[in-house]
Amino acid sequence: MRKNIRELERDEFLLAERVWMHYRGQKSDPTRERIFGVFVDGTLAATARCTRHPEGLEMDCVFTLDEYRGSGYAREAVQRLLEECGSETIYIHSTLPLIGFYERLGFELIPEARLPKSIRERFLFCFGEMAGCNVAPMMRKPGGG
Repeated sequence: MRKNIRELERDEFLLAERVWMHYRGQKSDPTRERIFGVFVDGTLAATARCTRHPEGLEMDCVFTLDEYRGSGYAREAVQRLLEECGSETIYIHSTLPLIGFYERLGFELIPEARLPKSIRERFLFCFGEMAGCNVAPMMRKPGGG
């Protein structure tokens, strides 16, 4: 098995979109996003995306294809993202079951009001009750602490 963990080139963003078809059908925007992935034998197996919003960075699309789960690939994709983007505060909307995973990577739970407006607005459909939408806002300060 050959494994390569790296940032995707813009012409590879469609590979990530194919992975995300299994995860809410997300689309990419090369003008404000960086995508990091784990390639296994040339196949994109896991992703993590960093998006620049007007008020800060957001990480999302942390996803591993079913056939590659349980091998730590999501963690590796996130760790590469944090190495490259972690000199700034990063915000996430963690699903409730994954809070511990993100805490081990240096993220901390925060009140919804502490999310930058442009990032908070992505979850307006929760009407201020993110837990009811199975998500919790988190942030990671530069350097992870």
